[in-house]
Amino acid sequence: MSVEIRVPQLPESVADATLVAWRKQPGETVSRDENLADLETDKVVLEVPSPVAGVLQEIRVQPGTSVKSGELLAVISAGAIAAAAVPVAPVAAVAAGAANAVAAAPKLGPAAQRVAEELGLGDTMIAAAARGGRASKSDLVAAASGVPVPVPVPVAAPAPAVLKAVPAAKQAAAMPAPPAARGARSEKRVPMTRLRQRIAERLVQAQATQALLTTFNEIDLTNINELRGRYKDGFEKRHGVKLGFMSFFVKAAIEGLRKYPLINAAVSGTDIVYHEYFDIGVAVSTDRGLMVPVLRDADALDFAGIERGIAGYAQRAREGTIALEDLTGGTFSITNGGVFGSLLSTPIVNAPQSAILGMHKTMLRPMVVDDQIVARPMMYLALSYDHRIIDGKEAVQFLVTIKDCLEDPGRMLLGV
Repeated sequence: MSVEIRVPQLPESVADATLVAWRKQPGETVSRDENLADLETDKVVLEVPSPVAGVLQEIRVQPGTSVKSGELLAVISAGAIAAAAVPVAPVAAVAAGAANAVAAAPKLGPAAQRVAEELGLGDTMIAAAARGGRASKSDLVAAASGVPVPVPVPVAAPAPAVLKAVPAAKQAAAMPAPPAARGARSEKRVPMTRLRQRIAERLVQAQATQALLTTFNEIDLTNINELRGRYKDGFEKRHGVKLGFMSFFVKAAIEGLRKYPLINAAVSGTDIVYHEYFDIGVAVSTDRGLMVPVLRDADALDFAGIERGIAGYAQRAREGTIALEDLTGGTFSITNGGVFGSLLSTPIVNAPQSAILGMHKTMLRPMVVDDQIVARPMMYLALSYDHRIIDGKEAVQFLVTIKDCLEDPGRMLLGV
């Protein structure tokens, strides 16, 4: 019996999705509930599970195609058993390249190997994408997207000129020096992922619709470092999660948002919407792009709850299993460019929110403390905000509140 595999019902806010890769090829055995393909929306990657066990009979949609809810993707022969030697049908876009691919498996670096596993590329597709016996990460992404991999065309060397019989010294002086060897000047075009398209759209929208301004301050993390050093082992042993910096910043941000509610508000037409709850988005970097999962009611979480929430979201975001509802909403965001070495930046607000806090790299710098020059672990903070509803006074005082809370953590415990 043939069973049709269709695009599952997409979330209400998602109009269509892009078929990223097939996890199975025609002729291969499929188990019940096994993932057949990955569908990428502008926020998350959705899996297409098999409703029955059998053999994948036919693929109707190739990778890189946009699909909508209910659209036919493939056909499964329910209850069938795969033959002992069933040829794997390559994707149509790389079939021509596969025919000429070398028999030996191409070499893959660690990054390329990870991409091949994530996209479910077989040996045939990898061989078709390889150039010179090696397949790069971009080659594999292009192959999975159905984009032909450009192959540099060798240029025949010009025939050597016939030299007249002249003395060797004069001949050597007359001959120009050989040109320096140059690499192939090839180009390749790879389509943006749906997530990257959405990120680009949101950033341009924020720049075009908000009056963005950024203010800065710096904090001394000496006391936070001492506190973490004193309690991190006991904290991890008791709660099963590491005590990081982010929980301190989330707690400090909540104190600032309580004192200055405009920074937790949003513009809606000609109205200002004051949020009386604290849903804090924490930016997470993944191979697919930046995601901002949201800690709901972060003010009700203790330090361990915040650290567990962030760690869980980060893992699911990087594995591609994070849910759409985990990325929606949020009243305020925090991003940490310091993990990549950023010393100072101006983050862009995650609209329709009105502000975002940027953390940066911690560096030992000479500071004057009690009339003495000492080395202190310092970090620059940046607050980008929508100047339509937030004035510079509130923005500066908000950053000062965070500075006070982090330089004297007892304030957060006592609420002063």
